[in-house]
Amino acid sequence: MDLTADILVALIALLHLYILVMEMFLWEKETGRGFSGFDAEMARATAPMAANQGLYNGFLAAGLVWGLIADDPTGYQVKIFFLSCVVVAGIYGAATANRRILFAQALPGALALSAVIVAG
Repeated sequence: MDLTADILVALIALLHLYILVMEMFLWEKETGRGFSGFDAEMARATAPMAANQGLYNGFLAAGLVWGLIADDPTGYQVKIFFLSCVVVAGIYGAATANRRILFAQALPGALALSAVIVAG
């Protein structure tokens, strides 16, 4: 179960790296506008906010990678903390921005968190 949990944590880290790239570097490009659903004008107007959000997603990814490479008990505790942050951010995003975030971020984070707890 440890391997499964670590694979899920790594996938969540990759998801947040993907979000970082979309929000920080591709937001105003066609790919980023498809990601956000914004037209060019709205993407341009919201680019600084999106880049800030992308940075936070990068911090989540970095924390999850830290949890994967740190020895236990630190690694375990770090994974629990950062996956909890992912879940809370996903629930908040679903409640305030777009319901899809619940399924794209909170649910995968919760599954990885559950796997880490069971494996721990």
